[in-house]
Amino acid sequence: MISYGKQSIDQTDIDAVVEVLKSDWLTQGPAVETFENDLKSYFGTKYVCAVSNGTAALHLAGLALGWQPGDIVITSPITFLATANCIVYAGATPDFVDIDPITYTIDPNLVEEKVKFYQFKGKKVKAIIGIDYAGLPCDWKALREIADKYDLQLVNDNCHALGASYFNNKQYAVKHADLTIQSYHPVKHLTTGEGGAVLTNHSELDEKIRRLRTHGMIKDNSKFSIQHQSLNEPWYYEMHELGYNYRITDFQCALGSNQLKKLDIFVQKRREIAVQYDNSFANIVNLKIPKLQSAVEPSYHLYPLQIDFKKLPFSKVELFERMKKAGINLQVHYIPIHLQPFYKKNYGFQQGDFPISERFYQNELSLPIYPDLSDKNVSLVIDSILEIIPT
Repeated sequence: MISYGKQSIDQTDIDAVVEVLKSDWLTQGPAVETFENDLKSYFGTKYVCAVSNGTAALHLAGLALGWQPGDIVITSPITFLATANCIVYAGATPDFVDIDPITYTIDPNLVEEKVKFYQFKGKKVKAIIGIDYAGLPCDWKALREIADKYDLQLVNDNCHALGASYFNNKQYAVKHADLTIQSYHPVKHLTTGEGGAVLTNHSELDEKIRRLRTHGMIKDNSKFSIQHQSLNEPWYYEMHELGYNYRITDFQCALGSNQLKKLDIFVQKRREIAVQYDNSFANIVNLKIPKLQSAVEPSYHLYPLQIDFKKLPFSKVELFERMKKAGINLQVHYIPIHLQPFYKKNYGFQQGDFPISERFYQNELSLPIYPDLSDKNVSLVIDSILEIIPT
């Protein structure tokens, strides 16, 4: 069965993990710092804190930025649950703005409109979370301008866009955002099994994130309670705030470092598959392929194909099932978060609040795209779609 996404593991990955398994350190050892340094180099950031998963990274980001009850954080409805959930974890209030129908990412004009709306009501937005959906970078220059204009924090949920470029720069994420979030789930561009990281150029944010990653513990005697600062007790530690166990293991990080060496190759393969899909579907009635902006070179975590089912004699479910019978598992990314029962019940969102996102969800299907997808299987996906869709 062909899946929509899948990890790419070779013998060098296995050897890297086995080497750590045979070492003295399975966790809290040198491979974690090595992975963090490798990420710093590739993504051009001063600080990286590797954690147990992307959701943990999002949670720590909200805590480090000081989100709390009364704060409003704006994001896109077209993202995974964790992006909005992290706002709730911190006690802040999530709100959404619709996506741009061309880019599929958060619409900066609507962001500014919502910020002004809250200003009129005497409330202040605390932060914006942009999502580089499907590997397509947001309009980060516009979002940065809005953040600076209204004194807002800016977070990049970069989990879909490792290896993407924005204005010919693969290191764009930390250039524009205060914090950048990454995920290394098996369907992402590189994997640590489960894993994630927070990237930043701000030392005070990194320091807090590192502390919260490990239970809130500190081992720097200059920051101990006064009575312990001069005792030099090698075993001593203190906890000044509540933290979490969001650590990542050394064998996961060994896998991550080895995967990172191949990231450019992985991204190039994804782009080659995307070109094949583009060429096959661009001129088919009732199909819409991603339209790339001149500033963007995507890394294609997903290939979102839009299909106008209202004009076709079958439903989305029927297409799903027919593709499954052909040996192909499609996926949908995503059910708009504001339509989830939790967000409707607790925050009053309703169907129709964000019509572009809702229409996108009704039409979107994610086609298989990952480095190990063979040309034969790419052709099978294309042929199977074209057999079903009237041309």
